[in-house]
Amino acid sequence: MSKIKPLIKQALTTLVVESLKLLRFLPLPVIHGLGVFLGLMSYLFNKDHRDHAVRNLKQFGLTNSDADLHKLLFKSTLENSKGALETFAIWFKPHAKVISWVKEIFGWDAVEKALQSGKGVIFLTPHLGCFEITSLYYGSHHPMAVLYRQPRQKWLLPLITNGRERGQITLAPANVQGVKQLLQALKRGEAIGVLPDQAPLEGEGEWAPFFGRPAYTMTLASKFAQKSGAQVFMAFGERLSFGRGYNIHIRAVNADGIDTPTLLNAEIEHTIKQCPAQYLWMYDRYKVRNQPPPQTL
Repeated sequence: MSKIKPLIKQALTTLVVESLKLLRFLPLPVIHGLGVFLGLMSYLFNKDHRDHAVRNLKQFGLTNSDADLHKLLFKSTLENSKGALETFAIWFKPHAKVISWVKEIFGWDAVEKALQSGKGVIFLTPHLGCFEITSLYYGSHHPMAVLYRQPRQKWLLPLITNGRERGQITLAPANVQGVKQLLQALKRGEAIGVLPDQAPLEGEGEWAPFFGRPAYTMTLASKFAQKSGAQVFMAFGERLSFGRGYNIHIRAVNADGIDTPTLLNAEIEHTIKQCPAQYLWMYDRYKVRNQPPPQTL
């Protein structure tokens, strides 16, 4: 029996992967349509997820009434499900096809100007909209190193690697070696990408307010900016309705705009408010490490 279990697990993993690969044959409107269906099922029947999202949304204070809150929750649940399916489609579809989904890019001229300084560019992309499309689009024009954390499910690792390392994108693991890799990219005047709202490991962050509640926040992004003098940009891929594609929004941040975790969170909040229905509200931004959060900040 002990020999059979690994074989069954491997067979199920293979079945899941091959099923996900079928997404590469579907057009984006159909992919997002399937996402809407799955999101509706989640909204109606996944009470634990729904309650968790409601708690987060109430804490963030983005709505003025319960009716508005549940309207935002409904929209975000559908958007998050679209995001889950589109991620696999993006990983499996031809690179050129994925890039063709980008319809407009706001702020690109500022990026090209920043590259001319030779100090590199730092892209901070929260869990907002389609965060896969932003790096792939940039990597179709210029070299870029992207920080990533290895998934708990080992079967996902080759999918992530093959799906993201396309064009001129290279992945850097979230460890000492990966940090060195990103610093070297900045020294060459290239771009790096970081998820600024990813909960850091113990000892790699500081407590700072995020929508009024203490959140353990990375210090790595500010260290990159301070050491390199690179221009910082907040960026996200807005998901357009009815599978029409994506608009990429890029906004320059002042040189001292992320010097502290509190300032960094303020920039993330500002970005989220541009498109709150597409933020990944189910992401546990308030993870508690061994060190409990302070009572007040």
